[in-house]
Amino acid sequence: MLAWHLTGPDHGYSWGEVPDPVPGPGEVRIAVRASALNHMDLWLTRGRPRPPTYPHVPGCDVAGVVESLGEGVEGWQVGDEVVVNTAVVPAEALTLGVDSVLHPGMRLLGEHLWGGHGELCVAPAHGIVRRPEGRSWVDAASYPVCLTSAWRLLRRGRVAPGQTVLVTGFGSGVGTAAAMLALHLGAEVVVTSRDEAKRQRALELGAAGAVDSAGPYPTDVDIVVDSIGPAVWDQCISSLGRGGRMCVCGGTSGPVVELNLPRLFFQQLEIIGASIGSQEEFQFVTDLMADGLRTVVDQVYPLEDYPAALERLRSGEQVGKLVLEHPA
Repeated sequence: MLAWHLTGPDHGYSWGEVPDPVPGPGEVRIAVRASALNHMDLWLTRGRPRPPTYPHVPGCDVAGVVESLGEGVEGWQVGDEVVVNTAVVPAEALTLGVDSVLHPGMRLLGEHLWGGHGELCVAPAHGIVRRPEGRSWVDAASYPVCLTSAWRLLRRGRVAPGQTVLVTGFGSGVGTAAAMLALHLGAEVVVTSRDEAKRQRALELGAAGAVDSAGPYPTDVDIVVDSIGPAVWDQCISSLGRGGRMCVCGGTSGPVVELNLPRLFFQQLEIIGASIGSQEEFQFVTDLMADGLRTVVDQVYPLEDYPAALERLRSGEQVGKLVLEHPA
């Protein structure tokens, strides 16, 4: 097949032929109709993380049409329109329910396994869902990573209508998804961004407030959803009210933070981490998509313009997801 792929660490992506992925027992092969970018696309070019083998096809967010079935697949047929959960777990992990992603065998599509920035993609049959009714291929590719991660954090953070949720880094895929999801669930949302235009866009989409990333931040919030890390950590922790929940899904400004322990225990705060979601959580957000949950797509590119999409991701100027449309 033709795909964007890496031939080694510290290399750029090349467009060309790679071996066709073959569906094994319990797997399906999907003709990709749309895929979306994540920061993983950039990190892979730096060898952080390093793929298990080369060539490697990136692409964590994948939607398309079932093209062939591996041995023993039931419940699916060629021609079904599907979306793939990025968290790939063994079938036995599903007995863990919402904690299936804690199984030691969990791997990520596009990182540990070949992803969707090519003509074909293989995924376990138990890790796909039907394309949400009424949503385009672009919509379908825009939500697996960001919306499922946001829901896992907000679910564990016990989000409820009327609570205040602070979302840092509005404009990123997960930051924008978390804001839209919290609004959909009835919370009051305040966002942060260094960019005035992004702050204005958040207000247009329904946020109750939008502040500069430098602060000051609101106080007494119930939940913080953060993907930035040390650059905003102290302000985020200080913004939480008693019993507040700090929900973390990234560290784009670095991997290490300092924690004031007296604040943690005297304020009875919780720190919650997540990187992706279970099949149950993925199905939940898929159902929300079918019900009309609003998503934000920044730009759509043809598959051949992947380098341009990568450059926009690298610039940090986007608001929402960057999606690649594949030829049918």
